[in-house]
Amino acid sequence: MHPTLADDLARLPELLQSARDFAARELAGVDERPVVHTGKAPDHDPLPADGTGAEGALARFAERWAPGFSGSAGPRYLGFVTGGATPASVTGDWLTSAYDQNVSGAAGSWATALERETVGWLSELFGLGEAHSGAFVTGATVSNTVGLAVAREWLGERLGVDVSRDGAVALGPVDVLSGSPHSSITKALSVLGIGRDRLRQVPVLAGNREAVDVARLDAALAGLGGRPAIVVANAGTVNTVDFDDLRAIAALKERHDFWLHVDAAFGGFAALSPAYAHLVDGLDAADSVCVDLHKWLNVPYDAAVQFTRRRDLQTRVFHNSSPYLGLPTGDPDFLHLTPENSRRLRALPAWFSLLAYGRAGHREIVERNVALAHRLGEGIAALPALRLSAPVRLNVVCFTLSENPTQERVAALAEAVAASGEAFLTPTVYDGTPALRAAFSNWRTSGADTDRVLAMLASLPL
Repeated sequence: MHPTLADDLARLPELLQSARDFAARELAGVDERPVVHTGKAPDHDPLPADGTGAEGALARFAERWAPGFSGSAGPRYLGFVTGGATPASVTGDWLTSAYDQNVSGAAGSWATALERETVGWLSELFGLGEAHSGAFVTGATVSNTVGLAVAREWLGERLGVDVSRDGAVALGPVDVLSGSPHSSITKALSVLGIGRDRLRQVPVLAGNREAVDVARLDAALAGLGGRPAIVVANAGTVNTVDFDDLRAIAALKERHDFWLHVDAAFGGFAALSPAYAHLVDGLDAADSVCVDLHKWLNVPYDAAVQFTRRRDLQTRVFHNSSPYLGLPTGDPDFLHLTPENSRRLRALPAWFSLLAYGRAGHREIVERNVALAHRLGEGIAALPALRLSAPVRLNVVCFTLSENPTQERVAALAEAVAASGEAFLTPTVYDGTPALRAAFSNWRTSGADTDRVLAMLASLPL
């Protein structure tokens, strides 16, 4: 064994303690460190011929790279829809690396059984029935891709072709309908060979809404002449967290032949609160569901889960034909259900957080975040230089400049927010107008943090 590696092995407990102490110091200061860093990163160093050992690497990282890392784990990182990492989930994530299990199959480890238990807990959390099975994947993009891959196989079943063997070309043109799809949907359609341009956006409801007009969806499906299609419904749109009427969309199956995929990446967490659970009524009627866990479950990147009613079709798409991996059985290994053969135990941080805080703890995070989003929205509405782009429906505040909201001026506002070090917001375009989004999903965020962001916005020379 290389002497430096042997020395690290001999000093492993001490090294882990050093890493623990460093991480604890970093997290203790996350509330006050700049939320993002906009300065130039260090120039690249050459690969060292001789290593420094783990202790030297930690010291070099602390000196050279750590100062430029964002405060995305902290309470005022309101960009995208980014959760932090609860203490229990960090514990689970560290143990995930320590155990280093490859959760491709059940042989030789209980790790797969733990993932199945965690998927079951999540299914219960979101109100899904026994008909849905699930598996962990990297994020919402892969979850949507897996769901649509199963939908593609279902189309083949309806049309009498085997897509997994003959390819997407055997289907001919595919019809995909949605009201306000997330950009990951078109990316998935490209990856799957269906094509980005096969997505047909159906008109949404009038009155500053992003939810699909179900009557117009009904008419669009009728216009297909009985040809099977894919419908992508949204449980929480990216700009204003609007929700499609899932129950009404599912009822259209009485007249039309389509696969219902629901993108519930973060909006699915509305199910945790009695006050908002009605927004996801009908989620259990979906054929496939996407939920992103490094958003509102507040587990470390990366983690998501994909649910489907047709595990048989999922296995047909993703099974791996190799003697050393084994053939899929009635309860197939996860390598036969997801794109990856090599799979990190992403379930363990979620298992830790769910067990540590339960339904009630995660419900409190959801309800507090929603209340804080409304608090910020009310404050922004009172500032003359800013205006809300849409009502605050759940946990996202979409707003813009009151006067002349051009792309350049809104981008300058985003840069000023980032430069303040107080918060980070991401840009969007809503109803044709450039805007910013403040997304509340971090378990740490408090009323004081929200007031601090509002005070910063009020102080900017807009």
